[in-house]
Amino acid sequence: MTQFNDFLLLLDSNLSGSWWFPILLVGTGIFFTIYLGFPQFRFFGKAWKLVSGKNNKSDEEGETTGFEALTTAMSGAVGTGNIGGVALAIWTGGPAAIFWMWITAIFGMTTKFVEVTMGHKYRTKLEDGSISGGPMYYIEHALNMKWAGILFAFLMMITAIGSGNMPQINNIALVMNTEFSVPKIFTGLFLGALLWIIIIGGIKRIASVASKIIPIMGLIYLGGALIILLENYQNIIPSFNAIFAQVFTGSAAVGGFLGASFAMSLKYGVARGLYSNEAGQGSSPIAHASSKNTSIDQGVVSILEPFIDTIVVCSVTALVILSSGVWTEKFDTTFSKTDMVILDGIYSDKENIDGNYLYPDHMNELTKYVQYIDSDVDEYSGVLEIRDGTLITSDITVLHSRSIAENVIVTDKEDKSLYTGFLNVENGKVQDAVTFQGKSLVSSSELTAKAFSQGIFGQFGGKLVAIALLLFAFSTAITWCYYGDRSTAYIFGERGVFWYRNFYVLCFILAAVIDTTIVWNIAYVVVALVSIPNLIALFVLRNEMKDLTKEFISKY
Repeated sequence: MTQFNDFLLLLDSNLSGSWWFPILLVGTGIFFTIYLGFPQFRFFGKAWKLVSGKNNKSDEEGETTGFEALTTAMSGAVGTGNIGGVALAIWTGGPAAIFWMWITAIFGMTTKFVEVTMGHKYRTKLEDGSISGGPMYYIEHALNMKWAGILFAFLMMITAIGSGNMPQINNIALVMNTEFSVPKIFTGLFLGALLWIIIIGGIKRIASVASKIIPIMGLIYLGGALIILLENYQNIIPSFNAIFAQVFTGSAAVGGFLGASFAMSLKYGVARGLYSNEAGQGSSPIAHASSKNTSIDQGVVSILEPFIDTIVVCSVTALVILSSGVWTEKFDTTFSKTDMVILDGIYSDKENIDGNYLYPDHMNELTKYVQYIDSDVDEYSGVLEIRDGTLITSDITVLHSRSIAENVIVTDKEDKSLYTGFLNVENGKVQDAVTFQGKSLVSSSELTAKAFSQGIFGQFGGKLVAIALLLFAFSTAITWCYYGDRSTAYIFGERGVFWYRNFYVLCFILAAVIDTTIVWNIAYVVVALVSIPNLIALFVLRNEMKDLTKEFISKY
């Protein structure tokens, strides 16, 4: 699994982690924002009127209302990215990453407007009478490139599993296990069965469930978050300062956080922004294509999606985490083998009474190391001696979750007893079947749960996050199955949908017990892959989009 994770990291470094992907993604949004006359601002008010049903007299064919289509797409977008993904962005890129999430969302509102309009315009009716649309159809019919449409649909089938499916149940199972002690496999099996019951009903049942879950989960999560923010009101302005102060320099080391370069803040801000609001990814047009609105009207409605998803929900999550201060604190946790490395030499992040690091050179070198920049840090290879769970070997440092681990205890993986013996280590990785525990930074949804647990809610804060995550992530998995089965129908016809849905549910169950880091790295890779052909197609269709926008302006 370690080798597979290294392979994923290599792929990611050449896709969303490279310099060209953020330019392609954000650049597409910037181009269309200027080219179409800033539609995310000009049409923002009209979008609310259309989604509420005012002035909506369309007699277009479709299976859902504009509101149901929006909430279905929202249920696909509002998921672990809003709870775990924001925390992950801060953990890796620091507070400055949130700024780049906002930039991605602002220009993503225009990208969403374009792709949803095109996806709706080129939709088609299948043999069974259902409506199917999305990038594969405008790639085929507008560009006359059937092979490229098939490529996109195939990538979307994989993305639905790797992005909309596996990270969702993985985070649900992790939080349910942490907060309610529910076995991960039980969570996977129970929700897997419920998922199957819902998805066999098609878009009408999915839209019906989504239109009910989205408002409920929004009230639960945002209501709780606002209470936390009111309690920490004095830290809200400093949190904004932390976001803006180091946008172009990267986030400095503070507490247990080792710091982040500008490149990492940009990378994870854009990557998490894309993963959260899906602008440019080509997924949302599949849900919006079922709407009874006209194509351009539904495109305008879709402008609200990145705004609600990222500007509102993700921002609230970020402020809760930053204002609570938990992103720099270490907590008792079981170490993930993927996130742990043994370093050669002793490193310290201790501070003096003035809050300055006692060994700033240690922090500088470790910051370079975790940012994959050349450093003097060496990974340990050799043998570790353990006695009654305690490390006896000196002159080594355990790094976990990008922080220096403390109070490390080693237990036997089978009987959970304190381990005594010797462990083989190669290039920083322990080769034997043991479990490391101790204090370190935490990430993903676990970090958000810690933030909610610091204040008035106490231990119930984590449970609130668990419930919200359950609703957020499960609704995401429901919608993404629809994206995957529409892509399957495009390539293999309706006969292939039954098999895809069953495979989707199987992957959903298995992902409940897979390593969290590997699941997220799979998501990074597939999201970038599916976005590329869609963004290129949108640019080619720019003149057609310009004409539709002019018609909309004339109409209203």
